[in-house]
Amino acid sequence: MRKLPVYLLLDTSGSMYGEPIEAVKNGVQMLLSALRQDPYALETVHLSLITFDNKAKQVVPLTDISSFQAPDLKASGQTSLGEALSLLSERVDREVAKTTQEKKGDWKPLVFIMSDGEPTDDLDRGIEEMRKRKFGIVVACAAGQGANAEKLKKITECVVRLDSLENESVKEFFKWVSASVSASSAKVDANQEVSDIDELPPPPEEVIIV
Repeated sequence: MRKLPVYLLLDTSGSMYGEPIEAVKNGVQMLLSALRQDPYALETVHLSLITFDNKAKQVVPLTDISSFQAPDLKASGQTSLGEALSLLSERVDREVAKTTQEKKGDWKPLVFIMSDGEPTDDLDRGIEEMRKRKFGIVVACAAGQGANAEKLKKITECVVRLDSLENESVKEFFKWVSASVSASSAKVDANQEVSDIDELPPPPEEVIIV
């Protein structure tokens, strides 16, 4: 069975401390329960979670959603987004099956990035690594007032903005992510791939396309 890999890159820097990180944890739980109710997603979606603060870490490797255990996220430190993109590239090389002459590999990975600040490391190096790989769709979310949407625009055309990091807004973002993943898993079931934000379900009013 060809996997539909989904990578979540979540900012766990110090500015996410308190309500924002709790909201993100709830969002991840909600995403999981929504996808577990979707027969297409259960069949194809594999999820991985990468966090970035002083360092980037893959806290959950690519795992099918029925076995995925949501980790306890803590917020502190800087915003190593460049390193997170390099780590993502490295993991995709290891975890996503490539197409060969004998058989089709996995579907192109979907990537959802959420950051509330400015990258504090070399973003360009991470972007360069990403460009060498093929992704289905990469969505970056500039979350809260301090987020730099322009920097995220360098990573992907598909940038959305959340004006607040309160529980409700974050919940709406994750609801939209789960709807997008579900729509993509239904598409791959019909042998198509998603490559543009227009092919995703329209975001709720809290999630503004930049």
